[in-house]
Amino acid sequence: MPKPALEFFPAESVAWKPVAELPGAFERVLARDSDGRLLTRILRWDPGVDTSPLGPAVHDYVEEVFILTGSMRDLTLGETFSAGSYACRPPGMTHGPWATSEGCEMLEVRYQPTRP
Repeated sequence: MPKPALEFFPAESVAWKPVAELPGAFERVLARDSDGRLLTRILRWDPGVDTSPLGPAVHDYVEEVFILTGSMRDLTLGETFSAGSYACRPPGMTHGPWATSEGCEMLEVRYQPTRP
């Protein structure tokens, strides 16, 4: 099922909701399909969020992330990425864990690759 048709609306009209698996993380889901396979959201990590207890992430979907504000540190790569940084992760790409000392906001888009 595709994402719904949505005309322009203020993103701030969508309430922040906690991300259950990560304390200190909140999301504004802007669009999602009924199957939960397609997602566009703004993700906010408060200062001090550390995903180390969750370990590295691997997904079966494409994930694109654009950092809007703040910064986050990739603990495996030992690199910090700040506002204006972009990542595109194909299915199966291992990434993270991450930590942020100042907090950050990201635009995240998830989608399934086209199947033959």
